[in-house]
Amino acid sequence: MLDPKYLRENIGFVTESIIKRNGDTGLIDRFQELDKLRRSLVQETEEFKRQKNDASKKIGELIKKKVDAESAKAEVKALNEKIGVLDEKLRKIEDEYKFVMDSIPNVPHESVPVGKNEKDNPIIKESGEKNVFSFTPRDHITLGQINGMFDLERGAKITGSGFPLYTGPGAKLERALINFMLDIHIKEHGYKEVFPPVLVNRASMRGTGQIPKLEEDMYKISEEDFFLIPTAEVPVTNMHANEVLTEEELPIYYTAYTVCFRREAGSYGKDTKGIIRVHQFNKVEMVKFVKPEESMNELESLLCDAEDILGRLGLTYRVMELCTADISFAAQKCYDIELWAPGSNKWLEVSSCSVFSDFQARRANIKYQPEDKTKKAQYVHTLNGSGVALPRLVVAIMENYQQKDGSIIIPKPLRPYFGAKKILPLK
Repeated sequence: MLDPKYLRENIGFVTESIIKRNGDTGLIDRFQELDKLRRSLVQETEEFKRQKNDASKKIGELIKKKVDAESAKAEVKALNEKIGVLDEKLRKIEDEYKFVMDSIPNVPHESVPVGKNEKDNPIIKESGEKNVFSFTPRDHITLGQINGMFDLERGAKITGSGFPLYTGPGAKLERALINFMLDIHIKEHGYKEVFPPVLVNRASMRGTGQIPKLEEDMYKISEEDFFLIPTAEVPVTNMHANEVLTEEELPIYYTAYTVCFRREAGSYGKDTKGIIRVHQFNKVEMVKFVKPEESMNELESLLCDAEDILGRLGLTYRVMELCTADISFAAQKCYDIELWAPGSNKWLEVSSCSVFSDFQARRANIKYQPEDKTKKAQYVHTLNGSGVALPRLVVAIMENYQQKDGSIIIPKPLRPYFGAKKILPLK
């Protein structure tokens, strides 16, 4: 959420940033209307309360003098009724005001490239060369069948399309990758491991900016107003909701493995075969809480941590800087990492690394107290990044490490998790 004072004082700049996002500037118009009305009602209510206090004092004075106070009491009653009417109007306005404020996106950082759509995202780095095969490479669906790695038909029978069932070497590869990524982030990148709930309440989803804008993409348990998490970003960021951290505690780095759930509303018909686009998937996430002046450097470090995983696995990848039209609702700046999948003949996104300025911290009320106690508590800056997401990582490994007979070489860093085996399927 943007600071209302900042928004009030920079209305033109924020409007321009929304236009660059291809967003709805009508929200700004409505904010101005509600903000003006809200402040007018507050001022009017405060004036009536002042009059009420004066009238109440007058009642006491009249009673002391043993003078009839009925007219003063009637005045207080009338003022109470007026205050009640205004309070009810203000409550309704506050509800819409809060919704509008929650619906206005973050202002992109000045370094974010301006663009009209995802085609305008510049590629800022490419690592590795595309594999050249002496045979026609198979896609992950065929390779999965050859090696008995997943059973999509039974997964669909259990739940529905988009809920994959991993079997045998496929299940083991998922587990090995999760452990490998956690081990690297914890032992070498300096993150603390947490294992959060995968059900969160509405306040948590609002805190990180998933709702109200993205509510239709989430799986919801209506009876308790709980949501299945779309990413570990939600529970991990909200670990410190409504808290004041100390400056000495910052920066805080967390990493977490969770299963994630997304309805993928509006994406029906896209990549419906195989495991490239699914409703349930595993992911290792990285989350940071940092001081404002350090957040941009921390974003570059976060990106390096995600890249390190892919580099160790020997995969070809590229990094894209998202333009203003493609950046997420809450992000101030974002990088995407894509892996090359030769069998599918496409680039697959496996990580988004984002900095949010104080946008999430305002929504979740996460502050820190500077060492100088004469200074007020400030909002932290939050960051998160996939470190990285499965199953597209699995797809890239299967398709890049396949052999002519359909077997799959296990990347060297993963072999310790397979008892030093080198080839899938395991025999």
